[in-house]
Amino acid sequence: MDSLNTVQIDDGWRRWIAENLILGSVPQSLCDVMIAAGIAPEVARSELEAAQRSPYIAGATRLKNRLAKHDWVLDIQRKLNRQFDLKVERHHKLGRERFYREFYSTGRPVIISGMLDDWPAMQKWNLDYFAGAFGDAEVQVQFGRNQDAQYEINSVQHRQTMRFGDYVSLIQSAGRTNDFYMTANNTSQNRRALAGLWRDLKPLSEYQDAGSPDDGFFWLGPAGTITPFHHDLTNNFMAQVIGRKRVLLIPPAEVARVYNHRHCFSDVDGRAIDYDRFPMMRDVQVLECILNPGEILFLPVGCWHFVEGLDVSCTVSSINFHWDNDFTGFYPGQLDY
Repeated sequence: MDSLNTVQIDDGWRRWIAENLILGSVPQSLCDVMIAAGIAPEVARSELEAAQRSPYIAGATRLKNRLAKHDWVLDIQRKLNRQFDLKVERHHKLGRERFYREFYSTGRPVIISGMLDDWPAMQKWNLDYFAGAFGDAEVQVQFGRNQDAQYEINSVQHRQTMRFGDYVSLIQSAGRTNDFYMTANNTSQNRRALAGLWRDLKPLSEYQDAGSPDDGFFWLGPAGTITPFHHDLTNNFMAQVIGRKRVLLIPPAEVARVYNHRHCFSDVDGRAIDYDRFPMMRDVQVLECILNPGEILFLPVGCWHFVEGLDVSCTVSSINFHWDNDFTGFYPGQLDY
């Protein structure tokens, strides 16, 4: 091959070689790929031999072998999850101690009914009430989500400010869409603008600390809103006030198979999982439930979830539990993996 047309080895190729050697690929197969890509055979062989002699690769391989023990522990939990009929249980007015013992401390999701019956919001909240009582409030909304496949990761770029009454009118006329949504990412402004709405909520004293500053996040959108697969860094309550939501949940032990390549997000689309693109998802345990008005869904920390608005929907989420809910101190950060 003419040397002018030969592909050169750069750091991108070296990272690729290192990653594949650490994962156990056969060196000759890597050499064949490099040659097919236009790298001179003698250069490909020399680079691979140098990589195999590298103490850096040897050290990374030792670390990979230690991490395999961590994966083994996760696979034990995956296998145990399949020993029984894992599902999202429903309980009416679940008591504090049982909730903590059977769900909070074990990281199991659960739907709780009957705990929102005395919330004035359950009788008062609807689109007409929002527009009439708070229509002039300046709120923040995410827009342009349909044009950006990474709209959650890029949520700051999609923020727009408008009158709450105008936003309500958009919901009333839009039909089914994911193009705009008021989410927890808009909380800093909306919590102040819509502070009066919190008078229509009552503390869930059975489970939560009413004195905590983390007293809730407001979600409002049309039918068709999508929150893609992700996990939270805390335990979370979703209290459903208006409309229904379809929720898919994946146990945290499945993390190696959900294509978590960036921070706490997955590219897997819960509306129609593409098993050709994401073949490991065929072996993932996916639970499904419908969250109805008046119900609370407990989302354990690390539990993957996908949420779809089936109707015009309003949700209040919260994290102010009585028990320790700080898991961010040892989270590995927002790195690409």
